[in-house]
Amino acid sequence: MTIASTCVWDVKATLGEGPIWHRDALWFVDIKGRQVHRFDPAYGEQLSFSAPDQVTFLAPLGGGFIAGLKSGLHRFHPALGFTPMMTIEPADLDNRPNDATVDAEGRLWFGTMHDGEEAPSGALYRLTADGAVTRMDRDICITNGPCVSPDGKTFYHTDTLEKTIWAYDLDADGMLSNKRVFVKIGIEGAWPDGSVVDSEGYVWTALWGGFGAVRFSPDGEAVARIELPAPNVTKPCFGGPDLKTLYFTTARKGLSDEILAAYPLAGGLFAVPVDVAGQPQYEVRLDLPE
Repeated sequence: MTIASTCVWDVKATLGEGPIWHRDALWFVDIKGRQVHRFDPAYGEQLSFSAPDQVTFLAPLGGGFIAGLKSGLHRFHPALGFTPMMTIEPADLDNRPNDATVDAEGRLWFGTMHDGEEAPSGALYRLTADGAVTRMDRDICITNGPCVSPDGKTFYHTDTLEKTIWAYDLDADGMLSNKRVFVKIGIEGAWPDGSVVDSEGYVWTALWGGFGAVRFSPDGEAVARIELPAPNVTKPCFGGPDLKTLYFTTARKGLSDEILAAYPLAGGLFAVPVDVAGQPQYEVRLDLPE
């Protein structure tokens, strides 16, 4: 099945990532461009905000967001900018945060990765309401795609360089167990990047180098594919008033001048209508003072 896509913002992001639907707008980042972007589809409004460092994800918190920066977690408010919250790892690891998600209990899940994409120094973390950051998995070079099933019982996480999406059992206390292979991507020249789970429990995974995304059943069977006119697709996100628009961030990073000439919309934000809605975007629950 091939579904038509529309480039809704030719933003030419170096490394577009982390789209979330929040308060009737699509928010996303350009990690290497150090930008936060906001797209309002109702009015076509496009806004951008500069970050003091590589900014890798946003997660709603109160009137603003928690933002992942290379230096650690920050609070971000469009009118106030960035305020440091906490560091995550020693600077000498040369790691940065990467992808993130918020579960229905308000827990923030995020990964770190080696900024040079060489060392398996990345890890998966969980931030809980008391402000505790707990390492949940480790020894990964590029962490990606944390997402949770609609019943809150299955957690997914991707090791991009190993081309593997892992599944775990997730209990009510936020503990992971029974790690197992969910999908091994066998597409030549393509690696699994960010993922999101729809309301039926199917996993949509973006393909870096794969010109699109694949929908997997809860059993790991590929059942649909979306093709985009951009080689490096980084993450999907459900948005719109009915959560039936699938947005995709993409990247120009690593593409030659010849490839960019052939695919000029690379780095753009794309929208695709789908029949099955996504899950709502949850907000982080944090009991720490502002």
